[in-house]
Amino acid sequence: MSAQTVSRVSTGADNVRADTRQRVLDAMEQLGYSPNHAARALRNGSFRTIGVIAHQLARTGESRTVEAVVEATRAAGYTITLVDVEHPEASDVSEAVQRLSHQSIDGLVIIRAEPASPTSLVLPDRLPVAVSDSRFAGHHPTVAADQESGTRQAVQHLLDAGHRTVHHVAGPETSIPATMRVEAWEELLAASGRPSVAPLHGDWSARSGYELGRRLAADPDVTAVFAANDEMAVGVMRALHEEGLRVPEDVSVVGFDDLPLSEYLWPPLTTVRQDFPRIGRELVDMVLRQLRGEVLTDLRVVVGVELVERGSVAPPRPR
Repeated sequence: MSAQTVSRVSTGADNVRADTRQRVLDAMEQLGYSPNHAARALRNGSFRTIGVIAHQLARTGESRTVEAVVEATRAAGYTITLVDVEHPEASDVSEAVQRLSHQSIDGLVIIRAEPASPTSLVLPDRLPVAVSDSRFAGHHPTVAADQESGTRQAVQHLLDAGHRTVHHVAGPETSIPATMRVEAWEELLAASGRPSVAPLHGDWSARSGYELGRRLAADPDVTAVFAANDEMAVGVMRALHEEGLRVPEDVSVVGFDDLPLSEYLWPPLTTVRQDFPRIGRELVDMVLRQLRGEVLTDLRVVVGVELVERGSVAPPRPR
């Protein structure tokens, strides 16, 4: 076989006869041959690899977004190189970018860069980048879930059930999505003429939801709780149960994210579903389009969310 024929088979080209392809594959298997991807990258200028930077992969949003990016990258015929930064400061993220750029990547996906800013984050020139953070709009193409709409749907659902107001178990004050949900919650209550109290900030964990839930259970005015994610909602529900309060008969609870386990809780949790698979596809697509020469600096995609009504909301009853 000519070197050109072997090259065509190893790269998956279609213009090779079936019997010839099989002979080449049989020879490769017998010899234990595998293509040299590094040499191919030097020749073609493409490593078929996308770098991914994430923070705290144990958190639901990050892990599910990374999972979606991996699936979309695989479908496009690429692999990923993942770096999980311990602290999301600009210097740490910039250092992670430099490490990835030395590992031969074609583009970069940043899941979240808080508290870095577009001006503080140092990225290599001409590197295709997509960011899952709306603050980077106008600097890099971005993808973000519609946090405001999801919050309004959740809070309005509780108000429509007849609750006088809605208490909020929020995420960390340093989190951009958590801040956006707090602002949307406050705005909707104000626009509806409903009283509001200061949000209780957790750290996204079920334990923090449980601890804050015990405080809420001690307040007889609490009849409805909007938790900024499903894990904290689970903690709130356990705390209410231990204090002798029933969900939803005594206190209604709504979460955010729609974890797979949410529909199997008792009662099943009403929550806001984020479309993580689409977020991953959009991020990867933005990088690939830039690799094809498109300029997407101002592109911002807002992915819609959906309220999933289950059994954790009911009209209020006097406690």
